[in-house]
Amino acid sequence: MTSRAAADDDGHRPAADDDGHRPAADDGFRPGAGAGAGAAAVAREAADNGIARIGARRLAVIGGSVIGLACAWSAARTKLATEVVIYEPDESGPDGVPAAAAAWVAGGMLAPFSEAWPGEEAVFALGVDSLRRWPDMLDALEPYVPPGPPVRTGTHTHMLAVDEADARDLDMAMEWAARQPDSTDADLRRITRRELREAEPSLARVARAAYRMDSEGAVDNRVLLAALTRACRAEGVRWVRSAVTSLDDVDADRIVLAAGSGSAELAGLPVRPVKGEVLRLRARPGCEDPPRGVVRAFVRGRPLYLVPRDGGLVVGATQYEHGDDRQVTVAGVRDLLADAETIFPGIGEYELAEAIAGLRPMSPDNLPFLGADPTDPRVIHATGHGRNGIALTPVTVAAVWAALHAVRGPAAARAAAPDRFARG
Repeated sequence: MTSRAAADDDGHRPAADDDGHRPAADDGFRPGAGAGAGAAAVAREAADNGIARIGARRLAVIGGSVIGLACAWSAARTKLATEVVIYEPDESGPDGVPAAAAAWVAGGMLAPFSEAWPGEEAVFALGVDSLRRWPDMLDALEPYVPPGPPVRTGTHTHMLAVDEADARDLDMAMEWAARQPDSTDADLRRITRRELREAEPSLARVARAAYRMDSEGAVDNRVLLAALTRACRAEGVRWVRSAVTSLDDVDADRIVLAAGSGSAELAGLPVRPVKGEVLRLRARPGCEDPPRGVVRAFVRGRPLYLVPRDGGLVVGATQYEHGDDRQVTVAGVRDLLADAETIFPGIGEYELAEAIAGLRPMSPDNLPFLGADPTDPRVIHATGHGRNGIALTPVTVAAVWAALHAVRGPAAARAAAPDRFARG
């Protein structure tokens, strides 16, 4: 397999687009002097294109979870606006992080290959683009990570299927992903049962098919949120702790809409809440060690993930179309634990530390809405990420950065244009 998005010398940065344009927002993650150099390069490009750079006296970000925090930090650290303000009424989590948001609940997986599905070429390409950008973002964020566990918690993924029907579906999906121009041998390969046992000896010997993704993994969602909050504060971002009911009431030159499922009411976007339940387990003395990396599986047709986390595991996730429902159900917990024990028998000795549900902001085609609003020049959309909000954070910041500078953004983000449904 060959990669269309070839890497730079460090193996991480996406190459220029097909039209020769390097995504402007790549430089938004360069720490230190690189950030200033990147901003200067973007300004030069805008001038070369005959486009005036769009600055702002006041930039308002509506929504203070992972997407809003990352966009605010990017804008503030490159001095795009004189003032950057996050509108977020929920400060129920540690250090004012919104604990009701989907990112607080999430497993934090960076997993475009293990989530690949035939027919979702645009979703896949966007996920791969974002995955390539994560190393730069983590490097830039490192000074703000609080003492304790690191942001990155897994550096590879194993994907497996338990029965023959699930194995056929998994093989179909992975063979499709391997044929995509964004795939490389390092991203995705089929492994034997013996290789799986050597890599993850604590797993049950139930796999009918197994794959390994060395470029995937996971981040600790709560450490990430804490680090982004600290980074925003260090750059002078401030918070307004009140709900926004109309964008017309927001006093700002530019608005980044990152309000999740709340974006439907604020901007008329087709974003709906989809409930997901997640369990957090804590290891007890004498328990079997958790898996070394992320483990994803199909168990009797149901998707499952086990994500190693400091001192335990995150197990997820159910998916229900129940509207604004954040209650954890007995059936959801039962199914998650039963499927998890099928894959990892030692899980029964772990402590059930937390059962929590969140609302994923889903769009009809599983793509987010990224870029300038076609009717309101003040508004830039960064919403509707579904179950991939954390995974798509870097490419979303890239798309917002480009929109704020009136230059072309990542090629993979063009399919996520906010007006794509209006165009028919």
